[in-house]
Amino acid sequence: MSTPPAGSTKKRLLSRNDYLAPLPIPTGRKPSDVLNVIWRKNDVFLDVGSYNIGSAVMVMWPSVMLFLAMSFFTRNLDSDFSQDVLILGAIILGIPVLILIHGLFSEVPLPVRFNRQRREVCVPRDDGEYWIVPWETVTAAATQQSSVSQAGRATMGLLIIGFENPDPQAKEDNKHYSLGFNCGGGTTAMALWECMRSYMEIGPQALPVTNDFEGGREKLRGRNVVWGISCEYLDGIRRYLVAQEVGKALWLVIGAIFLGGPLAMMLQEWKLSPPPDLPYPDITEWSKPLPPEQWAKRSPELEVAIAEREAELAAQAERELA
Repeated sequence: MSTPPAGSTKKRLLSRNDYLAPLPIPTGRKPSDVLNVIWRKNDVFLDVGSYNIGSAVMVMWPSVMLFLAMSFFTRNLDSDFSQDVLILGAIILGIPVLILIHGLFSEVPLPVRFNRQRREVCVPRDDGEYWIVPWETVTAAATQQSSVSQAGRATMGLLIIGFENPDPQAKEDNKHYSLGFNCGGGTTAMALWECMRSYMEIGPQALPVTNDFEGGREKLRGRNVVWGISCEYLDGIRRYLVAQEVGKALWLVIGAIFLGGPLAMMLQEWKLSPPPDLPYPDITEWSKPLPPEQWAKRSPELEVAIAEREAELAAQAERELA
């Protein structure tokens, strides 16, 4: 399946597609794990997952609080209206809440594993199958779609990472697999993709500090998870206030009240501490460190593409400073 070259962009009236790979050249953005998709990181491999129960909670929480507040403040004015508000809220949010509950009690999907020493990616599939895909064949694109209504312009976007089945005899419905991350597209999607690209091309030191889901259970061992998360959240507010960063402290308070921040963190910690590991004996061996002399090297084509892109970014930075 042919894709436009990395670094190219296709714009339409209400959409934009930025193609990031192959070949995985620098985007010019700073790596940022905006969705906490990095579940496990070491010198050999990076596990990236698409399960984010915390985001679902934070999306639904404002609606739940709205219906509860409307019902509470109208209970003495019009009890029938107050009850109708609760019924309406249950109808609107009932199915999403049931889906959320189902997700809480379902197994967490296995992560995709990026092995930087072998320059390969392990992609778990159904029925215990997995693919080993060469890193330089992975595709990535940041997409944005806009819509215009009476309320104004609304923009949504994704980072889409695609993998091709290396088996030439694979059936048509088993040739392609993709991961989609609802991160808004554009520069945000580039920053998220840059986490994976920088890890593979530079190393783990290039990535920002991320949530340590693998060590999360050890961190909270011996304490109630709800109490532990609440203490950490309150301690974050306290640290910002001590540092006189009132804006950041206020944002945490708003996040707790209107977005359900502590609850989202608790559920995320509960489901991903520790994150699932790949249950394949061959991949356990594949994930072990290699001597440096056995590490896979970049292809000559990628070396040239990265050099050209870095020169282009350097020239662009000089023009911005001039």
